[in-house]
Amino acid sequence: MSRRAGDSINIVSKSSKTMKQFSRPLTLAFTGLLIFAGTLWAGNWPQFRGPNASGRAERDEPLPDQIGPDTNVVWKTALPPGHSSPAIFGDRIYVTADREGTLLTMALDRASGELLWQTEAPHETLEDIHNTGSRATPSPATDGDIVVSFFGSCGLFCYDKSGNLLWRRAMGPFKNDFGSGSSPIIVDDRVILCQDHDTDSFLMALDKRDGKPIWTTDRSEFPRNYCTPVIWEVNGKKQIVVAATLRIAGYDFDSGDELWTVRGVARIVNMTPVVGDDGILYAACWSPGAEANDRISTPPFPELIAANDGDKNETIDKNEAPAGPVKDRFTQIDRDKNGQIDRDEYESMRRVFETAQNMVVAIKPGGLGDVTDTHVLWKYTKQIPYCPSPVYYRSQLFMIRNGGILAVVNAKTGEALKQGRISATGEYYSSPVAGDGKVFLFDKHGKLTVIEAASGWRELASADFGEEVYASPAIADGRIYVRTRGHLYCFGSPAVGQ
Repeated sequence: MSRRAGDSINIVSKSSKTMKQFSRPLTLAFTGLLIFAGTLWAGNWPQFRGPNASGRAERDEPLPDQIGPDTNVVWKTALPPGHSSPAIFGDRIYVTADREGTLLTMALDRASGELLWQTEAPHETLEDIHNTGSRATPSPATDGDIVVSFFGSCGLFCYDKSGNLLWRRAMGPFKNDFGSGSSPIIVDDRVILCQDHDTDSFLMALDKRDGKPIWTTDRSEFPRNYCTPVIWEVNGKKQIVVAATLRIAGYDFDSGDELWTVRGVARIVNMTPVVGDDGILYAACWSPGAEANDRISTPPFPELIAANDGDKNETIDKNEAPAGPVKDRFTQIDRDKNGQIDRDEYESMRRVFETAQNMVVAIKPGGLGDVTDTHVLWKYTKQIPYCPSPVYYRSQLFMIRNGGILAVVNAKTGEALKQGRISATGEYYSSPVAGDGKVFLFDKHGKLTVIEAASGWRELASADFGEEVYASPAIADGRIYVRTRGHLYCFGSPAVGQ
């Protein structure tokens, strides 16, 4: 059965009444499977990549062995496009979407996939985005009472679970022609947001009740990055961890003060770190031009000016930029977006090009200051992804990169357990998720590969959804939720809940 994202709001009151009528779970027949309403929902997936961005469900429950467009489908709902991943709490699923320039936050009924409400994020202009991006890339976050959506330069929007706007915080416009990708998270009474753009980067904590800033930390040294923050509990206190250009940093949850850093990572970081069951922090950092045999190289600024500064104004405009890294990355080097690359901008980015290193690092807790030489347990430098974040599962890191190259690494030692190419060989933007001894991977073209979560992994199943997939799947209560370009699927087996 397919549900269309329509405009009816009557479903809200009807669904709310239905859910409140039952003090115990109610079993319903739907599309040939068993589903449950009432108080059954125990597991949540409240943000990008689920609990603390782990890529794993709160409980490791049985999952379907096979899923596909016509296999073990509980429900399927048509949605407008968007790259954001679903956030799930209680009886609601939240997504964001871009319907031909209308930016939407949408709530769906978890049992049926019915649209409960949708609300528009007003804006005057739309920011530029990467040609593979979406203005609905950041995933919403929810704690069950509120849902927070972020639309880049439109800012933050906070709604109650019925879709009523509680507060809005305007932001931008950000200087970044690739758009925004980092997602907000909700922790205790706070909304945490990191935005790294070519100027004015920041990390901030806001009161979730009214949107007022509690603290804001300047990160202006960092150009564009797309890492969503993770929480690392160390000695009973929360830290906020962000991986970005050339270094990873941990911040005090209460004050926003930087506590520690690990230096020597990639030029741009798209991936989000993960905290293992062992309390170790794992961060994958990769960007083009930092491989040992393929590094970006640019001449010193005096040489650049001497050869290319036609108007003799000691800056380089786009017409003067020589072919190669300077022209190809002109908008990144021109951080203030005035159409000219000056000495400071050029030398800053040249230093980044020269020192960036692609690697995965394992960091032990407890350090203060620069802990690069004291708290890095191991480094791994082969077959690192660009966009998909790693998933830690059963003491292993699973990582998928473009071309369908899968690497499994021993989380204790950093040793490669197995590397190889899976059957889906496209580009990868969706991050892998894991559960029930399986890892689920989607390439851009919508081809699914399910592998056994073992050091000597093997493929267990595959499917072709026939639509692009950028969003990361969600797992909760034995169900898998998959967002394609045009739909949200819910998958489960007939035994779920029995």
